[in-house]
Amino acid sequence: MKTFPRGKLFVFEGPDGVGKTTIAKSIVDTFSTSNPCQYFSFPGNVSGTIGDLVYRLHHDIDNFGITEIDSTSLQTLHVAAHIDNIKRRILPSLANGISIILDRFWWSTLVYGEITGCDIDVLKLIIEGEKLSWNGVKPDTVFYINNGFTNVINHGHHNLLLERYNNLAKQESINCNVVTITNVAINTSIEEVVKNIHSKGFGKVTRHTTQALFPLIKIEMDTDKQYPPSALSKLLSPTIVFDTYWKFATARQDIFFSRLRGEQRPWTTDPILQEHKFTNAYRASDRVSQYLIKNVIYDGDQDIDEVFFRIMLFKLFNKIETWDLLCKYFGEISYKTFKKNYYDKVLTRAIESGTRIYSAAYIMPTGGRGTKFDRKHRMHLDLIQKMMDDELPKKISQSSSMGKVFELLHCYHGLGDFLAYQYATDINYSTITNFPETQFAIPGPGAIDGIRKCFLKTGGLTDSEIIKVVMEHQEDEFERLHLNFRSLWGRNLMLIDCQNLFCETDKYARIKHPDFKGKTGRTKIKQKFNPNPVKIKFWYPPKWELNDKIESGENL
Repeated sequence: MKTFPRGKLFVFEGPDGVGKTTIAKSIVDTFSTSNPCQYFSFPGNVSGTIGDLVYRLHHDIDNFGITEIDSTSLQTLHVAAHIDNIKRRILPSLANGISIILDRFWWSTLVYGEITGCDIDVLKLIIEGEKLSWNGVKPDTVFYINNGFTNVINHGHHNLLLERYNNLAKQESINCNVVTITNVAINTSIEEVVKNIHSKGFGKVTRHTTQALFPLIKIEMDTDKQYPPSALSKLLSPTIVFDTYWKFATARQDIFFSRLRGEQRPWTTDPILQEHKFTNAYRASDRVSQYLIKNVIYDGDQDIDEVFFRIMLFKLFNKIETWDLLCKYFGEISYKTFKKNYYDKVLTRAIESGTRIYSAAYIMPTGGRGTKFDRKHRMHLDLIQKMMDDELPKKISQSSSMGKVFELLHCYHGLGDFLAYQYATDINYSTITNFPETQFAIPGPGAIDGIRKCFLKTGGLTDSEIIKVVMEHQEDEFERLHLNFRSLWGRNLMLIDCQNLFCETDKYARIKHPDFKGKTGRTKIKQKFNPNPVKIKFWYPPKWELNDKIESGENL
């Protein structure tokens, strides 16, 4: 079995006050423009980690109600934080081809432990435990900064630290590559130091594009081959998760076609895709969207008022069973016969019998305090009536762009950015509008998290602009990674699809790339995959001109 090239490990060491952290972070900014790269520090002060607790304990002991702590005990806590960082965050990132810039190493534990009077025998034993936790991984380079950017108050203490560090750097040069950055004067700029470091240790580093630790369905990658940087590298600094974005899209689309051909489960060798529920690469291929298109939008009167009414009634609940329930009681769903109180009674009875009338796919906001609605569905029935009274279908049909439709929907209470964009997309499946799907996108919270995991920088672009740039480069990216992505019978991924894929990649990366964190901080995938035995006969908006191809069995 071939192994995957690990990321590089670069360590920055030296006494307090020499500018290690500033230099290391500047290196991250410059190095990450062409390499997947992360910054870590020991003990670490990332919220929710042992390192954060130890950091705060070390720097603000009084806040914990502790008056004194033994120096050996304190260094033992530091080592525990280091090992937690190594095992849970650093080694997985290295294995995924991400280079690490590490601020401090076990060197600091040893030097500061000696200076503060630790039991040396105990200190060396716990450091051996830390070394073992690296599983044989050694730094590619240790950059030892041995002079200061700041005025040192206690020169005697500082000189003693320098002496211990100098001796240790000489000893460790036998075991790994040690580069000493010396004669750093107070008037030397950070840019000059970073340039000096690049010339001494970073100049020959090449970008790794590392593949997943297990194969995705029907994707065979030559792991020894160096894939070229993404076309977006200079602008956005993609991480390894961005490669996973395209691999996920390809694997998920392969599953789609395997199921369409009637193949038996499992349709993938990917354990994450086998176990957890993900949407399709194309939003319109999902079961609920398919039902909306066939059974709601194009089944019934095509008058724009009627089509709009059906779309909003279905989408506000976004649940097939709720639509079927209403059809059972009212027969043909029509605005001409719509009465809020009748629909309210049916839905209230369903709720009181224990039936869930809302899908879990979207979080539908309640009316909030101070509103006249004691139940959410009454607020939504009233919302539909208000839209119809405002002649919203007519206004939408006369709009000049999907962005204008979004603005019209966004004005209504309870419809935030995400829902207004989703509903504008659903309306565009119909004949009410016919806008290009390559001009307007609004990311949801999941997509924003996915974007953060895929890119180290935003290049000054908004999240919406990033989605558009990614959509425009899709063919280049599939070619770069040698992926055989099967489009939807010649239809490329549109903005809504790329937005959804960022959301799904965010979920997938929670397991595949756990060290990449989004704003929400979610670490688990809620829904398990339980295949629905009811087969879908796929049918798309006629204006897409795909249905004849599907009927003929083309490209299955």
